[in-house]
This record gives sequence, C-alpha cells and structure tokens, in this order.
Amino acid sequence: MDSSQLLKGVLDLAVLAVLNERDGYGYDVVRRLREAGLEEVGDASVYGTLRRLFKAGALTSYVVASDEGPHRKYYGLNDVGRGMYATSAKTWASFSATMAALLQEGRA
Repeated sequence: MDSSQLLKGVLDLAVLAVLNERDGYGYDVVRRLREAGLEEVGDASVYGTLRRLFKAGALTSYVVASDEGPHRKYYGLNDVGRGMYATSAKTWASFSATMAALLQEGRA
C-alpha cells in the first residue's frame, strides 16, 4: 500500500493536530510531523496545507523576528480551526476503528 496516498488524505488533520498542541511556523510543523512518525511528509505539501487552511479561515498567523535568519510566519488554530480539528479527529477515530475491526476479522 502506498503510504504517501494515505498521508495526502490525512495531512490536514495531522497539521491541525500539531497546531492544536502549540503554534508553529512552516518548517517547525514539518519537523514535528516527522518526529511524530510521518517521515515521508514533504515540505511543499505542509506549506501548501498551511496556506489552504489559512485561506479557509481555520488558522491565524503572525510574524515573529528570528535570530537565525528571516522573520518567521507562525500559524495557530482559531475557533474555526479548533472546530475543524475536533470534527476531523472524531471522523478519523471512527474510520480507524472500523478499519481495525475489518483487519481483525480478516485475520480470523
């Protein structure tokens, strides 16, 4: 099974989950996703997801000066984003429980 296709389907939820913990800038979100086990996540995919979620009204953004280079644009969840995260998390929990049950039945 191609895990990159699975990742595309859940990248919004993964990004929302990371930002639900704390605000972050683009590469910080990429790094945190990879540290969580999504090693295949691409930088461009995450940056595109952040832009799309922001445009959809789910994220706030603000700029913070950096000692290590250019200013960084941080993203955080707003009320719309928190609602989107809660709904998507419930959907994912239900879907993954269904798949786990199907896989268990297939082993019997």
